[in-house]
Amino acid sequence: MSTQKFKTNIKCGGCISTVTPILDKTPGIYSWEVDTNSPDKVLTVEGDATSEAVILAVELAGFTAVEIDD
Repeated sequence: MSTQKFKTNIKCGGCISTVTPILDKTPGIYSWEVDTNSPDKVLTVEGDATSEAVILAVELAGFTAVEIDD
């Protein structure tokens, strides 16, 4: 299992409500959270999903995600 971080435009509770069903159903994502207080609105994902799968899931919800290198 790995931890991945993504810069997003998920900025509020309503946005999180929109993306929740899609991220929750994405295979390989075991847990996730968005730091809406961060200027980069960082999405942290725990699991075995590829970064491409996470980005696609976020895009399907109508948002953007760009992987951040630690």
